Amino acid sequence: MYWMRLFFILPFLCFFSCKQPIKTIKIDNQKPNIILIMADDLGYETIEAYGGASYKTPHLNQLAKNGMLFKHCYSTPLCTPSRVQIMTGKYNSRNYIGFGLLDSSEKTFAHYMKEAGYSTFITGKWQLLGNKHQQQLAGGRKGTTPEKAGFDDYCLWQIDEKGSRYKSPLLTDKKGSKEYPNRFGSDIFVERIESFMDQNKDAPMFIYYPMVLTHDPFVPTPSNSNFKDFDTKSKVNDTLYFGEMVSYMDRLVGQIVKKTEELKIQNNTLILFVGDNGTDRDITSMVDGTALKGHKGFTTSAGTHVPLIAYWNGKIQKGSINENLIDFTDFLPTMIEAATQKKLEPSLTDGVSFYPQFFGNNDSAREWIFCHYDPNWGNFTPKRYVQNKKWKLYENGEYYNLENDILEKHPLDETQIPDSVKPVISKFERVLSKY
Repeated sequence: MYWMRLFFILPFLCFFSCKQPIKTIKIDNQKPNIILIMADDLGYETIEAYGGASYKTPHLNQLAKNGMLFKHCYSTPLCTPSRVQIMTGKYNSRNYIGFGLLDSSEKTFAHYMKEAGYSTFITGKWQLLGNKHQQQLAGGRKGTTPEKAGFDDYCLWQIDEKGSRYKSPLLTDKKGSKEYPNRFGSDIFVERIESFMDQNKDAPMFIYYPMVLTHDPFVPTPSNSNFKDFDTKSKVNDTLYFGEMVSYMDRLVGQIVKKTEELKIQNNTLILFVGDNGTDRDITSMVDGTALKGHKGFTTSAGTHVPLIAYWNGKIQKGSINENLIDFTDFLPTMIEAATQKKLEPSLTDGVSFYPQFFGNNDSAREWIFCHYDPNWGNFTPKRYVQNKKWKLYENGEYYNLENDILEKHPLDETQIPDSVKPVISKFERVLSKY
């Protein structure tokens, strides 16, 4: 009788124990919203959470306090190479066609996100179609538009007309180009983000906000009493305004975070904040008690070491510090894995997803990062290099110990490389050969 009773009871036990989890799994509703914010010309040294002492960044400090701060994220030294790399997940040796241009045949993270069921939006700085001069430098090749790059909607500065990006900006959306007299461009961008969030709060959304702040010209923001009377035709470019531009940028990030809380979607929204390259060379900031001059355009750490903060309420452990290497090719596979819970096919990207690192799994952390830098712009010398957190090898054979020589003023020769480090350098040489 005991076995007979057990025979009838077990199916019911299984039914009640299994029913609840199956009922609550709703894959589509579990897709996180993803917001990628990329500041313009902002090195790590400008942020208080990184030891910066020159500017106030309370909202980014709070983002880091409630999320994960990455200590070793590296971009390319200049904006277009970084933008092409982060959007396609590929090194510039594979797809860079010229400054201010994105190859229209490239698949971007917006394309992938649309395939995953996301609504996609971009606002801020485009600069990927190219003007006549940029297209001429690229041998007559043209870039692409936001629609062709996978975005459902947009509001952007500099698609095909330049105009102002700050006060009285000239912006383009699906309705055409329009000037906004006496408005501040960055305020309009965030208003558009909030509107898009209102419209898509019940469905997965991907928002890419490549900021115009804190790029020069350095001008007053609306937080400055001089903003109202500021003449946009005056050609002002005063580094004294840089600090308030950093603070205004920080405030806008806080505004976006607050909007997720107002919509009660903060627990299902991954926010990534990063800089596109190092700080402007006219700016010197204090970090960890040392003055550091920005080195945008050049391949030193001051030109490529950027802040990266990840926030996902209830998912990423608060106050986490990540010491792993992060490369700009890594963002696309990371966001795709967050969106689909599947890894991107390795043949489609040069990046390594850092999604598992949000949850303490560092098994796939990088041992090195590679950079192919040939911007076809300005007077910048093409360079290729491989580095880890301590050692850096250029294709021309120059070695640097970054812990002792962060400004790369003292190249080492092979006789100065410790025997224990030679296997690392040999690996770097193989990486350079591979790419």
